Amino acid sequence: MLGVRGLALLPDEEDMLRHPAVGGVILFTRNYASREQVTELTRQIHALRDPPLLIAVDHEGGRVQRFREGFTRLPPARHFGILHDADAKRANLLAQAAGWVMAAELRAVGVDFSFAPVLDLDYGVSKVIGDRSFDRRHDVVAALAHSFMLGMHGAGMPATGKHFPGHGGVEADSHLSVATDPRSLAQLQQQDMIPFERMINAGLAGIMPAHVVYPAVDPHPAGFSKVWLQDILRGQLGFQGLIFSDDLEMEGASVAGDVESRVRAALTAGCDMVLTCNDFDKMAAAIRTCAATLDTPASQLRRVRMHGRQRSSWPELQKNAKWKQAVTDLAALEATHSSRIG
Repeated sequence: MLGVRGLALLPDEEDMLRHPAVGGVILFTRNYASREQVTELTRQIHALRDPPLLIAVDHEGGRVQRFREGFTRLPPARHFGILHDADAKRANLLAQAAGWVMAAELRAVGVDFSFAPVLDLDYGVSKVIGDRSFDRRHDVVAALAHSFMLGMHGAGMPATGKHFPGHGGVEADSHLSVATDPRSLAQLQQQDMIPFERMINAGLAGIMPAHVVYPAVDPHPAGFSKVWLQDILRGQLGFQGLIFSDDLEMEGASVAGDVESRVRAALTAGCDMVLTCNDFDKMAAAIRTCAATLDTPASQLRRVRMHGRQRSSWPELQKNAKWKQAVTDLAALEATHSSRIG
């Protein structure tokens, strides 16, 4: 899965995306100017191949929402956790509404899925996670994330949980440095892994592991670890969906070497799809490495599950009473809890 440079595909990008080792595109703020523009960009990308490439985006809400102007402003996950303390039923209904609005709006412009929801617990130490987490309590995170996923499914979008087995217990930002979590497997199983386990049992289609080292379990970061991905995620938890690497250009992935080494390590560990998002030369190197790696039938089937299903147009959405009510309710939640936190 690759990034592209701008608002429309360039000829060299079209050539790269036609390569059989490429399976998808991830979009960023740099790729968005308007709903009309991004709809045309996704049309161009989907038209390149049959079956079409997957198109993804990080669109969780709060700090991480790549498309803003023209899209509903989504509250950070934490706002649902705060509401849960006062009214658990209302919090779950609004989390489901948020998942549905997010997914319906992205599907309307041709995006297959968002890398959401975040399943990490917030221990108050990780600034990169922070209010991206629903809560500190694993049962609350699991319940709200499940509601959010149900909303996504209702709009025709599969969900991807991140960052397995849990990024919330480390202070370091894996985008910028190598992060280490010293806790034992038993500690992680009793807390951070519970939302992943419950979401897997509820039909989670995708998982993204963390660029975090858990030395009590394995010396390799989770995304490069056969222990985490094959023994624990596939074996113990029974996950049958698609495993995405996090961006292999992140500093947290540097322990695996250059980009070719990172790609090989991630695929060997058990990732089905690897992400290189920003550097064109590194993307080309990643493609060469992927091309020399066997693409298993199981991985191919897992990718099929990540394609978006039904979609409504924006005019249809804007006439939809469910959409209007959800947008109103989410705006009220955002206003209430933003002022309280501020």
